[in-house]
Amino acid sequence: MARRTSGRLLGLTATASLMVALDATAVSTALARIRLDLAATVEQLEWTVNAYSLSFAVLLMTGAALGDRFGRRRMFAAGLGLFTAASAACALAPDVGWLIAARAVQGSGAALVMPLAMALLSNGFPPERRAKALGVFAGITGLAVVAGPVVGGIVTEGLAWQWIFWLNVPIGLVVIPLVLRDVPESRGAGTSFDLGGVVLVTGGALGLAWGLVRSGSAGWDAAEVDGALAAGALLTAAFIVWELRAEKPMVPLRLLRERGFSAGNAAGFLMYAALYGSLFFVAQFFQTSLGDGPMITGLRLMPWTGTVTVVAPVAGALVNRIGARTLTVAGLTLQAVGMVWLSLAADPDAAYPALVAPMIIAGAGISMAMPAVQTAVINAVAPQRIGTASGVFNTLRQLAAVFGVAVLAAVFTAHGGYGGARAFADGFAPALAVSGAFSLAGAVAALLIPRAARTAPTPAVPALAR
Repeated sequence: MARRTSGRLLGLTATASLMVALDATAVSTALARIRLDLAATVEQLEWTVNAYSLSFAVLLMTGAALGDRFGRRRMFAAGLGLFTAASAACALAPDVGWLIAARAVQGSGAALVMPLAMALLSNGFPPERRAKALGVFAGITGLAVVAGPVVGGIVTEGLAWQWIFWLNVPIGLVVIPLVLRDVPESRGAGTSFDLGGVVLVTGGALGLAWGLVRSGSAGWDAAEVDGALAAGALLTAAFIVWELRAEKPMVPLRLLRERGFSAGNAAGFLMYAALYGSLFFVAQFFQTSLGDGPMITGLRLMPWTGTVTVVAPVAGALVNRIGARTLTVAGLTLQAVGMVWLSLAADPDAAYPALVAPMIIAGAGISMAMPAVQTAVINAVAPQRIGTASGVFNTLRQLAAVFGVAVLAAVFTAHGGYGGARAFADGFAPALAVSGAFSLAGAVAALLIPRAARTAPTPAVPALAR
């Protein structure tokens, strides 16, 4: 009976994770159609992606705290309900403003679903079976990440982009009552969360993201842009001061004294800024400059996204022998080479085979660095701090997605646009070059990760998937 219950728990949490992971990447192959159907600008497309990432990032640790306080099963089901309702709102969006707002609500639901899925799973399995369960959970979620662009392309071309979101509705409606019936309730030790920290970090991230996004259309000298960036910087500084004084801070800043933690998070931030920023544009390049349909685009991205299923498990096994620093530096260097090569090959007349090699190199690099950099962060802290360290890492990763998309879009807008295949390629090439620069900077940051501490990595959801 116990094994049957734990099997249901694994199935339900993995299904919920599957929904969240698919929506994180499936929308990438639908952006070109969304732009045409809703007459969206590049700025509005940015917010279609960033609204989800931003709300996910700033509420992720709060979601875990709410589960500890009010019950993980209860808040997990509430997160699923919010995500499902927001998915329907996305599908029904009559204009891009509605879609952006619904995506922000979707991200809020995801911020409850993902950390509580992991907590419920860890609590529901005995120690001797926990690692295997987490491995299955990670594999299913990782598969969703790889399949996301393909599924998004097939659904967009075969039905309509709205069905990317409609698919979540029946799944959510089935899973929620099963969660309430079959998943045992649990609570954590924490009974409070850092509301002041959440408000300040949300305001800071929003101000910085707003300034970066608006710089492309309003110009860097516009009062709106300068004011948003200044407000974002001020609120970020206030967040740091608040966290230093808070009794139970959202981000314990004393962890920054650990070199592995600081260097690993810096490398991870730059790594994911490069990844998500480039993912935003590569799928559009295939459709806007090369004339591919959404389904073909998803399939043609497989040399890039598909490497995670082959390289990441091997890299995860090698971390204990080679060390996180070596794998992270090597992986991010490869990603930098792939991104720069792809930027040089970007041309409306480019043949697809010429793009395969740089995509494989970039994909192998990111797949190598992902488990290594997460291991560096986790192994830098005491066992009782692993949950906090993982929460900080995942929060910074989502903020990196916002930062990467905003910066690459600003570069794209300064050099090109949607005026045709050539205009898009003119903006795409320098944007990808900046992605390569981010990756190389991440490799440099990773050099500060201590060479020692080769403890076997803690099983966790692949970072790309969350």
